[in-house]
Amino acid sequence: MAQEPVKLDAAARDRVGKGAARQARREGKIPAVIYGDKKPPVSIAIDGNTLWKQYLKGHFTSTVFEISVGSDMHRVIARDLQLDPVRDTPVHADFLRIAEDGLVRIHVPVKFTNDALSPGLKRGGVLNIVRHDVEVFCPYDHIPAYFEINLEGAKIGQSIHISSVALPEGVTPVIADRDFTIATIAGRIKDDGGDEAAVATAPAADAKAAGAKAAGAKAAPAAKK
Repeated sequence: MAQEPVKLDAAARDRVGKGAARQARREGKIPAVIYGDKKPPVSIAIDGNTLWKQYLKGHFTSTVFEISVGSDMHRVIARDLQLDPVRDTPVHADFLRIAEDGLVRIHVPVKFTNDALSPGLKRGGVLNIVRHDVEVFCPYDHIPAYFEINLEGAKIGQSIHISSVALPEGVTPVIADRDFTIATIAGRIKDDGGDEAAVATAPAADAKAAGAKAAGAKAAPAAKK
């Protein structure tokens, strides 16, 4: 579903620096900068209440904005909103221009569904989330709200990779050289003899075990001749 850009009005800032930024905040505005797309940066000031309301709505850094500065319109995506460490109020914002090809690099959250239909979770397994979001390239007007992962049928020891996620058209992972893991179902499974065996499902588990084995080998005393 196409995302409708949020329209904002801003004023150009003639002066920059700490003094000018403090003056803007005293007037109820938030200093900000628009940069990127091989164009000069533009220093602006945006109404503080308007910007704060947009931030509280959530998904601030995945929202497309159309910022009007005089007669110029900048289509941007928010990159950062700096907050005062004491008062927790916005003090500065960064906006990145969207390039002519319309592609943006963005983190999209992952949403898991049908956990009640997972045999592994029913048997006491635990959903081990390796990545809570996935960084992708995608068109600015088709930014996914989230990636849905169906846990129906997922068993203990099973890993869920990016290749099993249905990505919308035009959306590609930033990591393209491997089928990385998003989540696993960790737990213990019983063999026919009734004994339980732990299943290491996290990608780092094998590497950690290998490292421990190597360290133990180094620590072993040398055989007497």
